Amino acid sequence: MKSVRPKKNLGQHFLTDLGIAKAIADTVDACPDIPVLEIGPGMGVMTQFLVTKPRPVKAVEIDKESVAYLNEKFPKLRENIIGQDFLRMDLNEIFDGNQFVLTGNYPYDISSQIFFKMLDYKELIPCCTGMIQREVALRIAAAPGNKAYGILSVLIQAWYDVEYLFTVDETVFNPPPKVKSAVIRMTRNEVMDLGCDERLFKRVVKTVFNQRRKMLRVSLRQIFGGSASPEFYAQDIMTKRPEQLSVQQFVELTNMVAEEAQKIRKDIVI
Repeated sequence: MKSVRPKKNLGQHFLTDLGIAKAIADTVDACPDIPVLEIGPGMGVMTQFLVTKPRPVKAVEIDKESVAYLNEKFPKLRENIIGQDFLRMDLNEIFDGNQFVLTGNYPYDISSQIFFKMLDYKELIPCCTGMIQREVALRIAAAPGNKAYGILSVLIQAWYDVEYLFTVDETVFNPPPKVKSAVIRMTRNEVMDLGCDERLFKRVVKTVFNQRRKMLRVSLRQIFGGSASPEFYAQDIMTKRPEQLSVQQFVELTNMVAEEAQKIRKDIVI
């Protein structure tokens, strides 16, 4: 069987260490009894361990060469290998609207986009595991006050408990990436309602972290312009920088922004 050539434009780095591949596949065991969707299986190094588990498995692969290879290597999976772009898919259609675990050796250049899509379907995805660039993993798992703490940290931790599981050296890939990798697991927490407008929450988080070195009273002017009251900017929280705020404090800040917008009758475009 002819091997698949890793394609730079797709960010493909094929894992070659079977022990690590099995360890990553086993991270889905923390969320048993529901199907698994693997993103970017490549040559199936993780897939071969996932299909031994007593649950349905499907795989999404954009590379046509990889799809052909997988169909030949895993004939029993043939109807469950989806040759599409994950970022363009309606995830309600994967398992007929039922919940599933998301996993994979994620393409590093679109991993953040994958997790933003996960958040859009968070009620369908109680558990997400897999391997990403170590820097991104540290960002997702970072606590307030940490330099790595940012947009991904807040938006994901609002809905998921994050575990940084282990680091993976660059030498176990073909071709080797220029960075180290890490395996993480995100498990849906018990939050059903943030307690604020969710779309405005995202807007506030992204706005203030785009000027992360500035105090909130400066960065929030991008939302209000000069229309917010001096009293709004005089509140204690406004002297903080975004990396100092917990998820709950971002919820409180979002409600403050919404209340101020209502007071001054300003429509906030989200």
